[in-house]
Amino acid sequence: MPNSATKTNLSIILGGLEASTEVLEVLFTLHANFLTANDSFGGSATAAENVRIYTAPDPNKCVLLHIILRATEARFVVEAGSSFGTRTIYLALAVTQNVAKHNADASKKVVDGGVLATEADPLKVAVARRPWNAAGEEIEGVIELREGDVRETLKTGLPEHVDFLLLDTYLVHATLALSAFHLVLPHLKIGAMVVVDNIDSANQEYQELMTYMRDPANGFRFQTGLYSGDLLVAHYVGSETH
Repeated sequence: MPNSATKTNLSIILGGLEASTEVLEVLFTLHANFLTANDSFGGSATAAENVRIYTAPDPNKCVLLHIILRATEARFVVEAGSSFGTRTIYLALAVTQNVAKHNADASKKVVDGGVLATEADPLKVAVARRPWNAAGEEIEGVIELREGDVRETLKTGLPEHVDFLLLDTYLVHATLALSAFHLVLPHLKIGAMVVVDNIDSANQEYQELMTYMRDPANGFRFQTGLYSGDLLVAHYVGSETH
């Protein structure tokens, strides 16, 4: 299913998002630039970036991810394949809001949270930092971006308990998804959510991962949604060995 967003309905899609004016303006700009093939953030992108920058994810998908994180009160998130960082903003926004909601209850212990984002492409890493900075501290302040191969960047320093894992190593990089998944798996808490983006677009590359998830003994229950490239949403209920 193609990306259904247009500049006309973009305001409607983002209209239900609870966020500051700064964050909403950044998100609208990112998605609108993708739709209109205009340069981002004041013409600062290089010619090489212009060729590749227009890969902003479907805003419908992004809003759905934000809703899932808010509903599950996720605070520790891992994103394997952050690309140009648009979707990371939605993840960071939800984490910030979940932490604030928890800490507003004086009867609860003060907690923190964060988004551990990984990306192998130096160009995408450089571009991603701009909108995070423009969105402000509530976004940039909770993101840790690790540059490099996910098989190395996720080897150490993961949260003790991961509430949400996003895999989007798209097409040629989709073969890395299984490696990233198994590195994070020991840290997944019971009840954690795992989302795999572009599951249909990279169907062959994701076969090993799908085989693992289809085995009931491994503790996943999942469904695939009809979004551009498709979106697999899985719930981790606990395995027989973990």
